[in-house]
Amino acid sequence: MEPSGSLTLRYAVATDVGQRRDANEDSVFTSSRLLAVADGMGGHVAGEVASSAAIAAVTDLDGRLAEEDADPAEALEETVTDAVRRLTSLAEEDPALQGMGTTLTALLWRGKEFVVAHVGDSRAYRLRSGELEQITRDHTVVQELVDQGRITPEAAMTHPSRSVLTRALQSGGQADPDVFVVEAQPGDRYLICSDGLSDVVPPELIAETLTTVTDPDATVQKLVELANAGGGPDNITCVVADVS
Repeated sequence: MEPSGSLTLRYAVATDVGQRRDANEDSVFTSSRLLAVADGMGGHVAGEVASSAAIAAVTDLDGRLAEEDADPAEALEETVTDAVRRLTSLAEEDPALQGMGTTLTALLWRGKEFVVAHVGDSRAYRLRSGELEQITRDHTVVQELVDQGRITPEAAMTHPSRSVLTRALQSGGQADPDVFVVEAQPGDRYLICSDGLSDVVPPELIAETLTTVTDPDATVQKLVELANAGGGPDNITCVVADVS
């Protein structure tokens, strides 16, 4: 349990390789101020390198926050830009890493609100008064089809192109995160996860788990178990944070 301004956060994290992958290309960071999940892509070691580089940028931001009173939105945007710069530098040093990329979903807490920075298809959810809401929007081809009314959200879960990203942090690319503020309330529960959870476990089962399993450590373990029980086709990472 950690203090964060006028609110208290209690959080837990779990990450798992899943049932079909040889390595875990997800990376995660948690502190009393900052929670983040990155899901790397690029094959071989490149995905792991990409997600680790993004989380290294987040880790550096957390260290700076202890020393300076920066604007949270600006700080997060600068961190995303820093992550892309790190990816580009690594790929320039090692041609085998060209084209690597990563998602990044980060929550920076400040008093009674937090700032979200989001790129890709990792997700942040909020459970409030028993209702689960996805507060980030996937940057995927399938999400665009949903937005256009061409397929349903249910069909999107099994669409063969559901993991095709329209936006990610990539070497040589541009940082283009969604950055927005969400007001927090006591009793809120937040989940950040990679698509190894959200592509496998339906929203109603995620909501049921977040509602019925009260301890954060038990909650993240249960979510990983559900994803693995559903076949565990990808790496699974989740962070659960309770606000009181």
